[in-house]
Amino acid sequence: MKPVIALIGRPNVGKSTLFNQITKSRDALVADFAGLTRDRKYGDATYDNKSFIVVDTGGIGESELGIDAYMAEQSHTAINEADIIVFVVDARAGLLASDEQIARELRTLGKKVYLVANKVDGVHAEAAVVEFYQLGFGEPIHVAASHGRGIAQMIEDILQDVPEDENPEELDKQTGLRLAVIGRPNVGKSTLVNRLLGEERVVVFDMPGTTRDSIYIPYERNERKYTLIDTAGVRRKGKVDETIEKFSIVKTLQAIKDAHVIVTVIDAREGIVEQDLHLIGYALEAGRAMVIAINKWDNMSEYDRKQVKLDVERRFGFIPWARVHLISALHGTGVGDLYPSIHRAYESANLKVSPSKLTQILNDATEQHQPPMVNGRRIKMRYAHMGGQNPPTIVIHGNKVDKVSADYRRYLENVFRKVYKLEGTPVRIEFKVSHNPFEGRTSQLDERVAARRRRYVQNFKKAEKKSKR
Repeated sequence: MKPVIALIGRPNVGKSTLFNQITKSRDALVADFAGLTRDRKYGDATYDNKSFIVVDTGGIGESELGIDAYMAEQSHTAINEADIIVFVVDARAGLLASDEQIARELRTLGKKVYLVANKVDGVHAEAAVVEFYQLGFGEPIHVAASHGRGIAQMIEDILQDVPEDENPEELDKQTGLRLAVIGRPNVGKSTLVNRLLGEERVVVFDMPGTTRDSIYIPYERNERKYTLIDTAGVRRKGKVDETIEKFSIVKTLQAIKDAHVIVTVIDAREGIVEQDLHLIGYALEAGRAMVIAINKWDNMSEYDRKQVKLDVERRFGFIPWARVHLISALHGTGVGDLYPSIHRAYESANLKVSPSKLTQILNDATEQHQPPMVNGRRIKMRYAHMGGQNPPTIVIHGNKVDKVSADYRRYLENVFRKVYKLEGTPVRIEFKVSHNPFEGRTSQLDERVAARRRRYVQNFKKAEKKSKR
């Protein structure tokens, strides 16, 4: 299971900037304004073959009223669900009473806490952090998040006791195909899990929130290994009241990251709602293969079924590659048809192709439909190779490929999908600009060649003068 690292501290100490540096993204809003971050924000990160989840929080202030109380509640939730806590303080502002208050709370938890002194740029770092030693968390780690200084060393220190990710091939041999079932509460996830297993393995009750944690269940079917992950339902933020349910969200995100294939369960009687699309968005960000199961299809009128099908066509246009199944987990209708789609999605997600074959397909695609012109010059794509699996990532090298439009990127993606019959998985196309290895280098002429060049220039000038006469 991936460790969860929570960034904790007063408002405006630089937690969101630190979050963006660690995740190498711009997902968190950053501005010189206290209280900009209000809700917890999750991000995936990898460093030195170690994967982890980072949680950005809104900060714990001195006030317990209004929005400050809500932000503090979000931070306390992050503290409880975290495996490692990064306590961020402001080296310029110095030690404040609210820092001491947070430190007292953290010391009672018994969790590993790392003290990070941010904003050390422009000040004498050693002198600025002396007063923070009294917080009792050892030597502060010096960083300047806005400039990226000290970030790599900080991550290395924090992850020193975290084991490296297991070899994917060895892990796959142990667990088999990892299949996560996700969805909103009470859409029938646990019923579907029991139907797939062929036994009453998990608790099923007609009440939202029965499943609290992600349950990993290994089993075999037709002499093939699987690990089925039943996850807690994820509701809209405004509907999440119970603290224990808030912890379930991070478990679901971890399960999505751990899985090979995601089965997204949707309640046919309630229709497709925004939260269903948000969950699918999480899976797409993680690059996971996906199958969609529209559950509770039984006992619906013909008119209602037609409306659901129209809704599927209208709202799932952004994932045309995902297979949609109409099922009844309670009665088993259509559940058996999920397995072929799951296997096709898994095989597509783990595509492996030689560079020569990919380059040939790329050449055929560019001949049939040439890349657009940029500043009067044609984009040139030279060769392609696989950059990874699950999701299949194709890396294309060439000149000016960083100027490729979104439409042409989609065209190339569709070409590779069609050739290799990829189904049930997103495909990522990455472009790498080929740089001239001799750029910026000047050739050094030997004396003999230089003398010959001077004579040529002199003769050319003499001939030019004669012609003018």
